Amino acid sequence: MTVEIGDYVDVVSGPAYQSASFTDDPSDMPLIKGENIAQGYIAWEKSRYWPIGQVEGYERFRLIAGDIVLAMDRPWITAGLKWARLKPHDPPSLLVQRVARLRARSGLRQDFLAYIIGSATFSKYVRNIMGGTNVPHISGSQIRRFKFPLPRQKEQAAIASTLSAYDDLIENNRRRIALLEEAARLLYREWFVHFRFPGHEHVKILAGIPGGWKRRTLVELAEIVMGQSPKSQFYNEIGEGLPFHQGVSDYGFRFVSHRVFSSAVTKIAEAGDILISVRAPVGRINITRDRIVLGRGLAAIRSRTGHQSFLLYAMKNHFYAEDIIGTGAIYAATNKKELEDQIFLEPSAALLQEFEDQASAIDLQITCLTGQNDNLARARDLLLPRLMNGEVAV
Repeated sequence: MTVEIGDYVDVVSGPAYQSASFTDDPSDMPLIKGENIAQGYIAWEKSRYWPIGQVEGYERFRLIAGDIVLAMDRPWITAGLKWARLKPHDPPSLLVQRVARLRARSGLRQDFLAYIIGSATFSKYVRNIMGGTNVPHISGSQIRRFKFPLPRQKEQAAIASTLSAYDDLIENNRRRIALLEEAARLLYREWFVHFRFPGHEHVKILAGIPGGWKRRTLVELAEIVMGQSPKSQFYNEIGEGLPFHQGVSDYGFRFVSHRVFSSAVTKIAEAGDILISVRAPVGRINITRDRIVLGRGLAAIRSRTGHQSFLLYAMKNHFYAEDIIGTGAIYAATNKKELEDQIFLEPSAALLQEFEDQASAIDLQITCLTGQNDNLARARDLLLPRLMNGEVAV
């Protein structure tokens, strides 16, 4: 039978908090905002926190393992639906305004609901109902009106069990990716921040840096391409032209995903280029695996010497927080000159190559695991409607 979500699901959106009270103390209660929600998981590293002593009164908005959270406004609904299901190992957290929490009631399994929310059908529904000229958004009542076929609970369990095998593999790969990334970042810090590189005992520190090292501007180390947006009439979502990116809306954990395309070419980023946001939030980093059209909110960075992995981790270390460069009365933004003039350390040629050899091998593993996850997610998403309509038996 076909039902509406509202008949079987409690849909609650979060309250508005006083942002002046937000903290960065992990001992406080993490807040789940739109920027925390990735494709199917929570990016806890982007969390702000609510003072633990002020949690009383917000119990209704406390999130627990199994809860489904869904971003309700831009850029998270315009950049491909952002939703996640909290895992058992995730910390207790609080729901924030413009994020919905979904909990299944009797007759609907929570794990089955997760696949409904993650389906292409629900994403298409959201794209068609969003309102708001300046800030596209959806409401709780619109979510409740979504209709879907509801099989018996036994069939729900079988479908969820089949699809969860894909999710388990994706989650395992995601954890491996996070560990690999952390290993490369720690290696960079050990060698180039703390100066505990191989043979450091025999190198003198001169003017604050090891002998033989140099301070370089970013433009000395890399080619920098500032984006320029084509006219909106050339944008499309049917794959015509090249993928188009002009901000962080389609950023992933490491790589951008493609949603919008452009049939007109302005500025180009090549496969493997580092992408850095130059409009709020300034300094957020991703990588493109494909040739793309570059809009005005991004710049592409490419090593002049082929040491792309060194450059990536140097930039991640340099831009350790958002908006550490840039100006603007309302939103931070930077320009080409300010970006070019950022200072980085360049180690000796031998040490640079030694790091590049190790880091690039790690980066290759990350790229391969990401490709595996893309394939797993596509297979899972193609399987869901076939399981639902009985084309594939469970």
